[in-house]
Amino acid sequence: MTEDSQRNFRSVYYEKVGFRGVEEKKSLEILLKDDRLGILPPHHESHAQVMMYRKEQYSDVLHALKVIRFVSDATPQAEVYLRMYQLESGKLPRSPSFLLEPEDEVFLAIAKAMEEMVEDTVDCYWIIRCFVNQLKNKHRDALPQLPKAFEQYLNLEDSRLLGHLKTCSAVSRLPYDLWFNRCFAGCLPESSLQRVWDKVVSGSCKILVFVAVEILLTFKIKVMALNSAEKITQFLENIPQDSSDAIVSKAIDLWHKHCGTPVHSA
Repeated sequence: MTEDSQRNFRSVYYEKVGFRGVEEKKSLEILLKDDRLGILPPHHESHAQVMMYRKEQYSDVLHALKVIRFVSDATPQAEVYLRMYQLESGKLPRSPSFLLEPEDEVFLAIAKAMEEMVEDTVDCYWIIRCFVNQLKNKHRDALPQLPKAFEQYLNLEDSRLLGHLKTCSAVSRLPYDLWFNRCFAGCLPESSLQRVWDKVVSGSCKILVFVAVEILLTFKIKVMALNSAEKITQFLENIPQDSSDAIVSKAIDLWHKHCGTPVHSA
């Protein structure tokens, strides 16, 4: 096994944002062998100082939110992350009682999942922040195209199943927001999400398409037995968790099957 293949989601993302303290010691040792990581800060000797700055920034933003009474010690941590992100991006609403925008709901879903993966609150916020920014920037143009790609690849894998979805008028009502905007946060358990998000972080959002396709293939019998778009969507939004690891493994195989062995296939 190569060194790169030993890096899991957290270690890859820690590299991208310049953090130290990855939970897996072996992954951290692999991560820090190179003098230059190719990502700011370029030298791992700078990480401690960068981390200090980021802790200070985290504390300053959190303090500001408490002063204006947007958050308190009783505020759920995921919501704290959201308010911090809104303040830093100039999108903090006038009142915390205002209804959340769709993009805020996406942020919260990702934040709640990331909380289960990263223990330190400062680290967690910065990783969420970078992950969400990557979705908004790098994958901004690709994400809206994923539903069409999903239909294309499902047709190649099982045209009869796609035909059933069309007969039930379910294709346009599938949980695309859950699958592609939230990157399966709230759908798959964190252990499975890490493997999917690892691919997204590495540059490919198309893996999301193949996870969605594999979910349909895995639960084909169940889906074929449902005869309405509402029932199909409701089931797909609450799939059984015990098959998640197998679904992700098969999805990665499908990804390789249709895209070769992409390095950073978008």
